[in-house]
Amino acid sequence: MDNTLFGLSGLDFSPELNMVRYLQNIRKYPILAQEEEYELAVEYQKTKDSKIAYKLITSHLRLVVKVVSKYKGYGLPMAEMIAEGNIGLIYAMNKFEPEKGFRFSTYALWWIKASVQKYILNSWSLVKIGTTAAQKKLFFNLRKIKNQLNVMDDRELSKDVLADIAASLDVSVQDVTDMNTRLKSHDGSLNTVMDATSESGTEWMDFIADNKPNQEEALAHSETMKYRRRLFQQALGCLNPREKDILFKRRLNEKAITLDDLSKTYDISKERVRQIELNSIRKIRKTIAAMQ
Repeated sequence: MDNTLFGLSGLDFSPELNMVRYLQNIRKYPILAQEEEYELAVEYQKTKDSKIAYKLITSHLRLVVKVVSKYKGYGLPMAEMIAEGNIGLIYAMNKFEPEKGFRFSTYALWWIKASVQKYILNSWSLVKIGTTAAQKKLFFNLRKIKNQLNVMDDRELSKDVLADIAASLDVSVQDVTDMNTRLKSHDGSLNTVMDATSESGTEWMDFIADNKPNQEEALAHSETMKYRRRLFQQALGCLNPREKDILFKRRLNEKAITLDDLSKTYDISKERVRQIELNSIRKIRKTIAAMQ
């Protein structure tokens, strides 16, 4: 994120930031009174003044930390989640409409949560999470419900607990069972050393086949494509201007021209346009075959 956009160059949102120092720094920014917040929001809406944006954003940085603290159990760096939450805060500021009567913090809360949750979803594999709204709801609520029930992540859930969770989240028992299994194991890194006792340092990634073409294959493909383009350009010479125009407009334009439009342009039937198009293709193929 470009922290200089709103005069935030003094705030370190990088993954390597010192959390203690960051939390100390953001405490120095005052929390705005409702009236001052409203006046600043109205003024920013009119002027887009970066100094006003700075005041609005920095006064709500503690809100971002408060939101992020609720997602500590997902095994992701706090610093990165805070950075994503701060991005959500900036989006909220640019979309906030103070005349609707809501506090900025109330409006920003939704954007901060959405931004952090999107980061979490992207950080876990889609296969692990699932992509439906119900699965995402289950993903973000299962851990919270288990904490309320004092159920540890490494314990299997009883049938009664599974049934209660499924009913409360309006999903099937099987969905809860599958998600619980997935949440108990994080994605492994391809850079993990296969044998920690070995001095070779061989990683799992070393055994993944690289299917990309090598330099020789890439060069051969490039030369083949150049050769085909030359043949095609030369073969176009067998067409008359009308045939060439119809072929280009029907087959080579990004958006094909309709038969109806071309029939009006050349004052011929749509069927005749289609015949010219197909005959042009046959002529080019025949010419190319004779050239090879």
